[in-house]
Amino acid sequence: MEFKLPHTIDSGLGEKIIFQEIIKEPDGDKVIIEGHCKPMSGPTMHVHYKQDEALTVVKGTMACQVLGKEPVYYSIGQTATFLRNIPHRFWNAGEDDLVINGWVKPANSIVFFLTALYAAQKRSGSGRPEAFDAAYLMTRYKHEYGLPELPVFVKKVIMPITYLIGSLLGKYKKFEGAPEPLK
Repeated sequence: MEFKLPHTIDSGLGEKIIFQEIIKEPDGDKVIIEGHCKPMSGPTMHVHYKQDEALTVVKGTMACQVLGKEPVYYSIGQTATFLRNIPHRFWNAGEDDLVINGWVKPANSIVFFLTALYAAQKRSGSGRPEAFDAAYLMTRYKHEYGLPELPVFVKKVIMPITYLIGSLLGKYKKFEGAPEPLK
């Protein structure tokens, strides 16, 4: 499943990402992003198992937190870098819109994954992705992305069972052509 760049996604929760371009580099493709967050919005605690990420503040104030540590605040021109396997989150800690530029490397399935995730959040109307879509994404791409604060029982039992039921019910036809997961 290919996306023409630039490609914009909106979570419906105050977050917007514009995937600007993919730059070919000898050690892996890098996706260049522009992000926008309304005050107090930003992604939940998450981890990229196969990717590094850097975010530079263009406008506003960004708070970042690594799991188990105190938040760190960044202002215009400052960059937060998150290495693979480090659970983290960021949010708009100011009163105005936050604008960030950044990159994720290697690109892998990030454009597809976040596009599908944001669409599922918007469809549910609850701020959480619809259950079958969440199970598909979190089970199929479990070696690439994770939610460290999700209870282990949910990750190891509920998500796989929901994924299986969704497969049996034909819920995943919309994901035909999705990138193969990495191992």
